[in-house]
Amino acid sequence: MYDIYSSDHGDQWRYTLGKSGRRPLLTIGLNPSTATQERLDPTVTRVEKVAKLAGFDGFVMLNLYPVRATDYRTLPAKIDKAAFDANLDQIEAVVTEQVEPVIWAAWGQPVVHHSYFLKARDQLYERLAKYAPNWRRFGELTATGHPRHASRLDYRWTLEPFDITS
Repeated sequence: MYDIYSSDHGDQWRYTLGKSGRRPLLTIGLNPSTATQERLDPTVTRVEKVAKLAGFDGFVMLNLYPVRATDYRTLPAKIDKAAFDANLDQIEAVVTEQVEPVIWAAWGQPVVHHSYFLKARDQLYERLAKYAPNWRRFGELTATGHPRHASRLDYRWTLEPFDITS
């Protein structure tokens, strides 16, 4: 089903998931849930639909943290440094393959739940700046100023510029 897939630790850490294209939408969520190379989940289904609606011919689902959990609150409080570092490396590798990378920030309000989510967001911004990515959000920001998670969207919205520094 998906030709882009990278995981580790018996598929408990998922780094990348998507469909190749000349112009893919790179989407950064919070953490992976249940989607695999052969099986959809609601978030990835929405990401794929938004990519198509916005005129992209592929997509890559990435996350701030690669450890699978259907509920971010059940993730360990302490970061797994190996998972964290490998994930940032994988994301940077995907971005380097793009001529004009477009990144949809889609991590949602729960980004504040674990400090390592915010740490990943900040480190990604710094690491990816040299590739001049076009940061986007889908819909309005949350009341606290975060981009909406991909599972919380209305297809009437559009991809809009996102100032990740604010």
